[in-house]
Amino acid sequence: MSINILQPGLLTTVQDLGRHGYQRKGIIVSGGMDPYSLRLANMLVGNREDEAVLEMTLKGPVLEFQNDAVIAIVGGDFTPSIEGIPLPLGKPVLVKKNNVVKMGSCSEGCRAYVACAGGINVPEVMNSKSTYLRAEIGGFHGRPLQAGDILKAGKTNEKNGRVFSYLSSGQSDRFNTTTWSINRKPFLPLKEKGPIRVIKGTHFHLFTNNAKRKFFQKEFKITPQSDRMGYRLRGPLLQKDENKDILSEAVALGTVQVPPDGNPVILMADRQTTGGYPRIAQVILTDIPRLAQLKPGDSLHFEEVTIQEAEELLFKKEQDMKEVQTGITIKFDHS
Repeated sequence: MSINILQPGLLTTVQDLGRHGYQRKGIIVSGGMDPYSLRLANMLVGNREDEAVLEMTLKGPVLEFQNDAVIAIVGGDFTPSIEGIPLPLGKPVLVKKNNVVKMGSCSEGCRAYVACAGGINVPEVMNSKSTYLRAEIGGFHGRPLQAGDILKAGKTNEKNGRVFSYLSSGQSDRFNTTTWSINRKPFLPLKEKGPIRVIKGTHFHLFTNNAKRKFFQKEFKITPQSDRMGYRLRGPLLQKDENKDILSEAVALGTVQVPPDGNPVILMADRQTTGGYPRIAQVILTDIPRLAQLKPGDSLHFEEVTIQEAEELLFKKEQDMKEVQTGITIKFDHS
């Protein structure tokens, strides 16, 4: 299966769940900004959850499918269509040969993921197909997709075959899909304006009492200087109680650092491996996907939870993911 990139969109890259195990050598993780949507898209087409997909940001690409292809689109709403006919989100879709899928600007959320049966066939770099743009490694030649690029799908498996057979009975000359869809809301509550939940960081105690109150009581806005490396926020300035030097330490996805200017930065998928700015908080893993769907200009506020609460929320979310996977498997196994 081949995909011809007619238009690349604003920023479309190949991503999987990341390049793990190399941070001690200074190699960043990368991977999808919204891992839940990435995993769900792969489930719908019968792939492993960590298979490579296309991640699109704010404005989507235009894709010509040169063969019949099973795809799924999960994440923000880019109003995908074929010849003006809307394509559904959260469903497996069999796109017929020579049809063109057009993605628009994102009307809800910020990012979406296109999975195709067999995944994206690009070389693995340190056990991952993810694109790290600054180092120009992984993905498709280490860069965003460009017009004229041709992507190949990987080898399909038995699950992919069952999905294809399930969808092949339709008579449309454009695309076939299912009567059912997954419930994306528990994993991607795009319309909710709830808080981004955090646990206190290792340097929370270094900040003034006023800064601590502001961090949890005031609103922050994502600035246009934000990217896959980090979300730069603007809001009340957060001052330290004393100008105490700290050692550089390992940072993680969702670490909230505060540079000397007092404006916090949330580290995202393309974060560095260590950081020397004080860490006021840590975003919990279950809220990373919702954070990744916020765009420049959006506002957010923080709420503190305990480590135990964060663990319980993560356990519940993983149980929900298993239930979705089981439901999809049952649908295709009994077709």
